[in-house]
Amino acid sequence: MQSDDNPDVTEAGGSPSPNAGGFFLAAGCIGGVIVGSFLGQPSIGFLAGLGLGGLVALAMWLRDRNR
Repeated sequence: MQSDDNPDVTEAGGSPSPNAGGFFLAAGCIGGVIVGSFLGQPSIGFLAGLGLGGLVALAMWLRDRNR
């Protein structure tokens, strides 16, 4: 398979494939709803999880951009 077929595949010595931060965004939302439900505020938990997951995804993107 040639690297021209798939842009995520790099040749030897090329830059590594980027990491996916979407998992942290989704996990933050789900975890926030679960924690928020125990505290009686699932909507606030969702927003807090979304914010925290977004920060982690942003940090991963910034780290990948500098590699």
